[in-house]
Amino acid sequence: MSLTTQYIQKTQAILATIEQQADIIQQAASWFSQTILAGRMVHLFGSGHSRIMVEEMWPRYGSFPGFNPIVELSISFHNLVVGANGQRQAMFLENVPGLAQRILRNYDLSKLDSALVISSSGCNVVPIEMAEIFQQQGVKVVALITKQHAEKSTSKRMDGKKLSDFANLTLDTGAPVGDAMLTIPGLDTPVAPGSTVGGAVIVNCIKAEVARLLTEAGHPPNVLSAANVVGPERAVTLFESAYDEHAHRLAKLYERVGIPSSVSGPGPNRT
Repeated sequence: MSLTTQYIQKTQAILATIEQQADIIQQAASWFSQTILAGRMVHLFGSGHSRIMVEEMWPRYGSFPGFNPIVELSISFHNLVVGANGQRQAMFLENVPGLAQRILRNYDLSKLDSALVISSSGCNVVPIEMAEIFQQQGVKVVALITKQHAEKSTSKRMDGKKLSDFANLTLDTGAPVGDAMLTIPGLDTPVAPGSTVGGAVIVNCIKAEVARLLTEAGHPPNVLSAANVVGPERAVTLFESAYDEHAHRLAKLYERVGIPSSVSGPGPNRT
């Protein structure tokens, strides 16, 4: 059997694992749609390669506003590999306690918000602390992990807690321990990871279910669509309106954040 066939078969097994989580996906979509209908945003976070899932959710074709992609380049920019801004620094920083708090200091969180935090191992400090802070602020947290890999991994936190310990709901990418799925004769280390495949499928299932719920509620989303599908004029209108809506939603996360200023909006303890 060719390696290509093997990978496809293992991917089919991942899809079967995801299909078994249909009810959990529906629950996540329900929380996310409620956030968006309330005029707020679903916060998305992932360090390292988990950033891929953040960008898969929004913005790209077939996606829509309502999601706040929190992408920290210091812990997710891999292109240079070595030297300044290299991978060693990123892997170090994603386990620095307190960084999550500094990231979320930029936002005025609300109990109406919800969050998707992605970490295959569920054991790196920054994603765990992000979920912990979200929960402390009353934000519902959906964790996207690789269950088998997370169970066999050791948390980098001093107390041993993992991402799933701070999640209201946990989804599984279906990939194996170590992520890589194929063994090649003569090579003692496996290749070809599977968590990205599973994660992307889950993210798009959630996205589709959220779009359905928004539409059924009478608020169909402004979906980024290709010109060869909806025509060039409507494509431009959809893109512009979606980006503007994103800006308007994002503004709410900034207007009352932190220390009041002469231009800040009224806050819970402000007059």
